[in-house]
Amino acid sequence: MLSAALKAAVQTVSRPFRAVLLKSLGLTVLLLILGWIGLQALADRMLVLPNETATWIAHLVAGLGTAFGLLFLVTPVTAIVAGFFLDDVAEIVERTHYPADAPGQPVPLVKGLFLSLRFAALVLSLNLLLLALLFIPGVNLIAWLGVNGYLLGREYFSLAAMRFRDEDGATALRRRHRGEVFAAGLLVATLAIVPFANLLTPLFATAFFVHLHKSIAAEDAKLLGTEGRTPRLGA
Repeated sequence: MLSAALKAAVQTVSRPFRAVLLKSLGLTVLLLILGWIGLQALADRMLVLPNETATWIAHLVAGLGTAFGLLFLVTPVTAIVAGFFLDDVAEIVERTHYPADAPGQPVPLVKGLFLSLRFAALVLSLNLLLLALLFIPGVNLIAWLGVNGYLLGREYFSLAAMRFRDEDGATALRRRHRGEVFAAGLLVATLAIVPFANLLTPLFATAFFVHLHKSIAAEDAKLLGTEGRTPRLGA
């Protein structure tokens, strides 16, 4: 897993990734700005107080709360962005590191975006529920990392695996290696809470899980005695 993470980190800032990196950063920043504007507009509509000073203080507190609220938008936003650039990133990784292997088949754009939007809605809902733990220091961070680590691992691994197998096959493979996938998801979730570095999350996580899927698929083939066979979509 660490080898896959190091390869992904190096590739994220490499020349072949440059065009995808700029597009990914641009879309991530745009979606976060739109999210911030939406949260701010909602706060402005709700904070109508009779006293001007109280209104000013309330808006100041709301502004700080909105900035904090962006933390809860980072994970679903990265899922949406990954849906756009998954195949571009995966093709570069496969061509660079696994030229002898059969290339994966692109996930249809509509299906990929549908899965990413569905995942984003799930993540946003669960993170809103986690707000109940906001004032319990330590517990809130552990709960946030645990939930998002599981969800990110599941989402990114499934997207990478579905280039080589159908959705049921990807799910079965993920479940057989759930511990490793969860640990990888925790790593991505940790990156998602680091300011500025979290803007690279969609690109890094996609490359990371492409490498991880390759490693897990090879390990799984040895365990099942199917080493040397090329996985097929729908099989």
